[in-house]
Amino acid sequence: MTTIAVTGASGFCGSRVATAAAARGAAVHCVGRRPGPVGRHIPWDAAREVPDLSGADLVVHCAAAVGDPVPGSPAEAAMHAVNVDGTARLLEAAAGRPVVWVSSASVYAPAAERSRITEDHPVRGHLNAYGRTKAAGESLALAAGAVVLRPRAVYGVGDPHLVPRLLSRVRRGLLMLPGPSVRLSLTAVENLADACLTAADWPPGAYNIADPTPYERDEAIGAVLRAHGVRARIGHVPLPVARIVAATAQTLARLRPHAEPPLTRYAVDQLAHSVVLDVSRAVSQGWAAGHTLKDYETALLSR
Repeated sequence: MTTIAVTGASGFCGSRVATAAAARGAAVHCVGRRPGPVGRHIPWDAAREVPDLSGADLVVHCAAAVGDPVPGSPAEAAMHAVNVDGTARLLEAAAGRPVVWVSSASVYAPAAERSRITEDHPVRGHLNAYGRTKAAGESLALAAGAVVLRPRAVYGVGDPHLVPRLLSRVRRGLLMLPGPSVRLSLTAVENLADACLTAADWPPGAYNIADPTPYERDEAIGAVLRAHGVRARIGHVPLPVARIVAATAQTLARLRPHAEPPLTRYAVDQLAHSVVLDVSRAVSQGWAAGHTLKDYETALLSR
């Protein structure tokens, strides 16, 4: 029986990977601060320790610090400790075992033209600490011969980040978004979990992971709102205005370094520009995304 160590297995993505691995007959070691949904718990503080990966045949690294902290804040330092230093400790412990390292499309440079991003798109110019630390961490993983997966905007039932943040922005039946609608890639958590468990045999390197086709931003967000029972119209803030508001919010947030600003340049960039991932490299390895936003809507409406 194959034994798979899943870091961050108590989190949104890691728990789905651990559950999917157990369903496929693997023994699962849930490596992290808290127990995962299945298997054996291996305690690990990614910011401080080298994990115990003994007995594992494969390592899937999902543990990460997420968010959009104020530059120079303690939260940014903590993010670096997990996403970069934690990766170094993980790779030390892996000691030659195959590693699938979950990165993010946030590592890509925020260029104006992102309608078809391949894995060769520049990795630079990051607008926040998350993008910078994920890029630095994946650089270590790639140098160690890992398979690196780059999903974008991972969503699914139980998502504690993306959708709750979206719903919290609805005011009096109105959700304001920067600029007109654009085409965006999204990644169902089920598609990411499947890729994590099939990628161990892929050649080392980076692979984009996303749903089969991109979505129109306003249509997708409207569908998510309806599925959550939220009746709201979508309005549009002119992009220059949104950028000014974000810059002001980030400046004011420096007065409260332990709190994230309500709007950031990164958030505006991710919502206002077309960002479509080319997944042909993963498809060439036999992978195919089996879930879409429609499955998410159906799952929510059936609850």
